[in-house]
This record gives sequence, C-alpha cells and structure tokens, in this order.
Amino acid sequence: MSTTPANLYRSVLITGGAGMLAQAFGQALIERQIEFTTLRRADLDLTDPAAVQAAMAEHHATLVLNCSAYTKVDLAEKETLQANAVNGYAVGTLAAACKASGAALVHFSTDYVFDGTLNRPLRPSDPVGPRSAYGRSKLLGEQLLQANAPERWLILRTAWLYGRGGPCFPATMVNAARAGKPLKVVEDQVGSPTYTVDLAHTTLDLLDAGANGVSHVANAGQTNWREFAQAALDEFGVPATVEGITSADWKTIRPDSADRPSYSVFDLSPVERLLDRPMPTWQDALSRYHTAVDAAGSF
Repeated sequence: MSTTPANLYRSVLITGGAGMLAQAFGQALIERQIEFTTLRRADLDLTDPAAVQAAMAEHHATLVLNCSAYTKVDLAEKETLQANAVNGYAVGTLAAACKASGAALVHFSTDYVFDGTLNRPLRPSDPVGPRSAYGRSKLLGEQLLQANAPERWLILRTAWLYGRGGPCFPATMVNAARAGKPLKVVEDQVGSPTYTVDLAHTTLDLLDAGANGVSHVANAGQTNWREFAQAALDEFGVPATVEGITSADWKTIRPDSADRPSYSVFDLSPVERLLDRPMPTWQDALSRYHTAVDAAGSF
C-alpha cells in the first residue's frame, strides 16, 4: 500500500475508542478533515484473532491507531494474564492482521519498559528492563508487533499520559484536593507528563513526515509526581499543598503497588528534528488542558 497521506488516511480505524487518547485522536482528525471509525471494546475484542480479522476486512482499514490498552499499573501485578492479553498478545494479533491487509499500524507503549537507572534522557535504542508486570506486558506488545510487523509501523513510547475524557493524574489530584483529602505524592520519580492532544497531533505529524519504527514522544521538560500534582492544583486554583514522600514510603502505604522507574525522561531530539519543531513544554500543555476542561465544563 502506498503511504502517501491520501492513501494512508483513506480508512482510519481507532481502537480503544472509549479512552482519552482515542478521543484526542478523534478531535485531531476532525480538525484535519480526515474521516475515521472508532471502535470501543464492546465493538471489537482485540484478544479475539477472528474478530480482529473481521474488523479489518469490514472497514478496509489503511491505518490503525491502536489506543486500546490495559492501563491499571498496580492491578496488573495481580491481573498479569489480562494485562499480557491486551497489552501483549493482542498487539501481535493486530500487527499480523495489518500485515496481511497492507494497513499501517501505530501502537502506543510506555516509559515503564525502562528500569529508570540510566539517569539521562532515554533514546529508543536504549536497553529496556521493565520493573512491573504492566511494563513487561507493554514490552511484550512491542516485541510481538515487531515480530509480525506490517510494512509501515510505529511504536510510540509515551509517558505520564493525561487528558480529557478519562481518569488521569491531574484530574484525580484536583478532585481529591477539592474534597479536602490530604495529598501525599512521591517525589523521587522523575519523568515528563504528556497531554493526549499533543500526542495525537504529533503522531499524525510523524506519519506525514514518513516516520517508521520506535520513537519517544512526550511533552518537553521534566518534573516529579509531587511537583506535577502541585502544578495541577496551582493551575486549577485549588489552595492545597502536596506532601512529598519517597517511593519506599509509598510502598508502606500501598504494599501491592507496582515498582516504577525512578527516571524516565525521554530524549525528544530525534522527533523534534524530524518535525522541525520543539515539543510543547509540559507546563504549557497543562495550561491548555485546564482551558479545555473549563470549556467543556468537566474533566
């Protein structure tokens, strides 16, 4: 299949349609006047190979944006089979279906495939070493996609994703603070928050620029979870203070919680060079998220 935009976007299929990333893609595609079909979990069970093949045939997909994911990081420690089924084996099934039909595939992975010990901005070629069942399930999906890769594919690793239309960290912090709950948040894990709107537009820009393979996409800059929580409260005008604790402290509070990388900031320079523009900062993105929430009247 030709990968010119006219052919690439002829029939766009978005999986995981109920999620906040799929909703951001929907809006981005509408703004670009590109037609698309959104499939929710009730419409398509990605763990069913026959259902995946049938959906590809029915919609004559030329591009699949796989926004479907098992995202319960802590619960994945107990629901490992379910996490692997959705984040791992289903991705391999989808890749094989795209390969057979000639469709391009974009899949989203995570900073949690890294162990967090490198302490410099992470490149796609850096060694992986997930510390959690969730991270291992996402790495399995990456590996199975590449083992069954269609002619055109992208794996976009992202981090600390938030946006309208679904549960996310800033909304959780703001709602908890407004309810008067005390907030204790870890401050020894460093990364880069990513706004769904920026991820969606950057993905489409990367496709237009001919990108292929594994890339890292996040908002620019770095912070820790406590600072991010405080920034969200300040942005939304909530007069509350977030107490910083260590990951070890959090483990005593939530002993069943998953281990997370202590440092997972991305090297964004390859994407920025390809697109000839910088990624928006996480502070700018948080401000635009606030504006979008106010305009919609809800998170």
